[in-house]
Amino acid sequence: MIPGRSGKLSPKEALEWIMKVLFLICGFIAIAFVLLITVYLVISGLPAIREVGLVDFLFGTRWASTDQTDPAYGILPFILTSIYGTAGAILLGVPLGFFMAVFLAKVAPPKVAAAIRPAVDLLAGIPSVVYGLVGMMVLLPAIRETFNLAAGDSLLAAIIVLAVMILPSIISVSETALRAVPKEYEEASLALGATELETYFRVTAPAAKSGIAAAVVLGVGRAIGEAMAILMVAGNVANMPSLFSSVKFLTTAIASEMSYAAVGSLQRNALYSIGLVLFLFIMCINVFLNVFLKRDKEG
Repeated sequence: MIPGRSGKLSPKEALEWIMKVLFLICGFIAIAFVLLITVYLVISGLPAIREVGLVDFLFGTRWASTDQTDPAYGILPFILTSIYGTAGAILLGVPLGFFMAVFLAKVAPPKVAAAIRPAVDLLAGIPSVVYGLVGMMVLLPAIRETFNLAAGDSLLAAIIVLAVMILPSIISVSETALRAVPKEYEEASLALGATELETYFRVTAPAAKSGIAAAVVLGVGRAIGEAMAILMVAGNVANMPSLFSSVKFLTTAIASEMSYAAVGSLQRNALYSIGLVLFLFIMCINVFLNVFLKRDKEG
């Protein structure tokens, strides 16, 4: 920024300088929040890991935090359940969301697309507790009757609910990425004799794969971080993951026990440790995605 001849900034230059400073402050605030959360989780989560032992905590298969005679704090069932549940939701939700995005961006008539998009936006705005309530009233009885189970709350129910919950993010971001692909790519493909569907899936989709990958990451983030809806349909029992058994996720373990865990107790500290593991898990996924996308752009 170059001041005027008088050495003073003009009103326009002063406004520009103020806005730059404001944006800089907002950036530092965002970084500060991340650092604050990281430091807090590390400080709060390490005591329980030191007391229980890292191996016993991460790879122990028994969680009995309220047992007065023989407490146990192994979170391997929670970790595996979160991985399996998220992977199952991605396997169900990503193909459906991607095909829906292709339909809205390239295939659907404008009037049809304009009618469907508000429904997708409405799915994104529905509170998670409503998904859980619908799952309890509709999905659990259907699973119980279909598979002849004693109860319908299971990992399968959690996967289906998560798959529905991540659809809006995947559809919206993927559609935006598909629409951003230059029309020249598609016109060149059609000119070479490819059909419209071949063009969409072999030209447009590969060109938009960075945006589609970002949509998948948003879906993964919501699936991993969801608690309330899963708490209502998964059964909330610390079992090793099985498709038709009640299970407990990392998030639901924290949500279900934090309210009655005594301050300063090992149980409460162990819940903070679960939060630390969940935080590191999400960070690893984000780092992997950033490396993948950077390599993709360089290639």
